Amino acid sequence: MTNFQLVKFAYSHIRMKKTEYNRIKIVLVEKKKTNKELAAFLKNKPETVSRWCTNDSQPNIATLFKIAKFLGVKASTLLVDQD
Repeated sequence: MTNFQLVKFAYSHIRMKKTEYNRIKIVLVEKKKTNKELAAFLKNKPETVSRWCTNDSQPNIATLFKIAKFLGVKASTLLVDQD
């Protein structure tokens, strides 16, 4: 299974279970980046990024990969292990 397939499977599994956890906020802090910087990179509203950071909503899989690129990490790093 490729990294993309693995992340896609894990992401869909998390969404199906309604367990909506990501590590976007944690990794932003680790990388010393702000919500506003991420929003500007994605050409998105800061409020949307804020909802992702508080796990009130989740980015789609394509956006998750863009976030990973911005932060210089693998997309799987942004997902919480549910085991």
